[in-house]
Amino acid sequence: MDKIWLKNYPAGVPHTVEPGQYRSAAHLLEEAMQKHAANPFSVCLERWTSYAELDRQSAQLGAWLQAQGLEPGARVAIMLPNIPQFAATMAAVLRAGCVCVNVNPLYTARELEHQLNDSGATAIVILENFAHTLAEVLPRTAVRHVVLTAMGDLLGAAYGAWITFAVRHLAKMVPAFVLPLTGGQKVTHFGDALAQGAGHTLAPSQATLDCTAFLQYTGGTTGLSKGAVLTHRNIVAAVLQAEAWFAPALERLGDASRANNIAALPLYHIFALTLCLLTIRQGAHLTLVPNPRDIPKFVKVLQKRPFHMLPAVNTLFNALLQNAQFRTLDFAPLCMAQAGGMAASEGTAREWQKVTHTTMVEGWGMSETCAIGTNNPVNSTSFSGTIGLPLPGIDLAIKDEDGHGVALGSAGEICIRGPNVTPGYYQQPQENANAFTADGFLRTGDIGVMDTEGYTRIIDRKKDMILVSGFNVYPNEIENVVSLCPGVLECAAIGIPDAQQGEAVKVFVVRSDPALTEDAVMRHCHDNLTGYKCPRFIEFRNDLPKTNVGKVLRRQLRSSTA
Repeated sequence: MDKIWLKNYPAGVPHTVEPGQYRSAAHLLEEAMQKHAANPFSVCLERWTSYAELDRQSAQLGAWLQAQGLEPGARVAIMLPNIPQFAATMAAVLRAGCVCVNVNPLYTARELEHQLNDSGATAIVILENFAHTLAEVLPRTAVRHVVLTAMGDLLGAAYGAWITFAVRHLAKMVPAFVLPLTGGQKVTHFGDALAQGAGHTLAPSQATLDCTAFLQYTGGTTGLSKGAVLTHRNIVAAVLQAEAWFAPALERLGDASRANNIAALPLYHIFALTLCLLTIRQGAHLTLVPNPRDIPKFVKVLQKRPFHMLPAVNTLFNALLQNAQFRTLDFAPLCMAQAGGMAASEGTAREWQKVTHTTMVEGWGMSETCAIGTNNPVNSTSFSGTIGLPLPGIDLAIKDEDGHGVALGSAGEICIRGPNVTPGYYQQPQENANAFTADGFLRTGDIGVMDTEGYTRIIDRKKDMILVSGFNVYPNEIENVVSLCPGVLECAAIGIPDAQQGEAVKVFVVRSDPALTEDAVMRHCHDNLTGYKCPRFIEFRNDLPKTNVGKVLRRQLRSSTA
């Protein structure tokens, strides 16, 4: 198929990448940590970690894992927020030849038990704040090694002890727990694991590019989550693709290692995880934000020093724009505001451009594609409303239900293949049979249209489509229109049963202007949407249900109206 998008690549961006330059993701990490040993790697609560420290900590923890008898390919769960222990643990697991299983720290006991058992994890590194959840399920899992860490463990002796005390006793963020140990299970403190690992030599990983590096679990919003197998090749390719694509935005720094990348999205999520890996590859540094929901504190972090790359979901960009102090920041150093994880709205993008004088650059991807599959050019000067172009080495096709390509400009399912795309789901043969086309494309479940320039516009998710009197109505289109209505802060559209039309459109609105009325929203919709797309119902709410990453949960909105 013709890669019509290549003609619109920014100058200097290669058409392909070469993952084969590395033996594995561990090889990439080790090379970068040694090359950039003197550089700062991360800052958290104003305490810095260097690449040399990251190298030492991950080697010690990796050696400890090997000393416990974990075989190559053993699954190690990581249940940590954005603190220095995350990168050290992730690198340690890969360097030990094991497989990372990222876990959402806010999981319920049911969700945690499913993921531990589905992945076959035999070890877990967990922040003590969440240990009460593990305590509920530990005896019913295969986990034998629990590495327990406290908030301040890698923040220096005195300051770290104070932070741990404050989290435990002042903020009371560590619920009481007792881990039930049966059948040889043991608990080791993070600091003790590092100390014990220092007495062992880390055996080099024998993993190849075709070995599994991560089991990255999908959100599970429609049922039990499933693990996307991400190989070392997938990971290396995704890092090299992101590096190539973002290069034009970072040119004015002269050296990408000078970049301050903001890690506000949770690192266990594929979007932020790829940023973390890219940061290490480039020798830049991460500003770790453990709790981005506290917008005033987040803004104070941004005030500390110039920041150059800010990845976020639409709701986080929106929340920042509502903060008066944020609007006074110096945005001159900002090289790139990367939107992903959910659809970006035109209303938020317009306001972002007005306030920061930078473009919100939208991309698209999934856990199954190691984050970014397509992205708008980073030198864009305006918000396009599309998800951009396939990254280097990626093929994108719009296909019908039978897996045949549709004509340019016609709607169909977005399908993707490339070196960053998962080979399949862990122990899910039926899912895998359904997930791929005969010619090797992954079916994404997103409905889109590609234009003659190779740009793709997402219409919506298959499962979220609303059927009104036989016409397809896509919530993203409704939400984009409503977001431009003066006085609207956030919105979400769903379909509800209707005796005459099959379904009717209902929109939930969070107001920025308390005086906004239902009639005003309806008039705005009638001015901008054809009749069958206009909402029949408007409901004002104080907030919308969201995932930990910030995606609006339409499923919860649907169930609340059932």
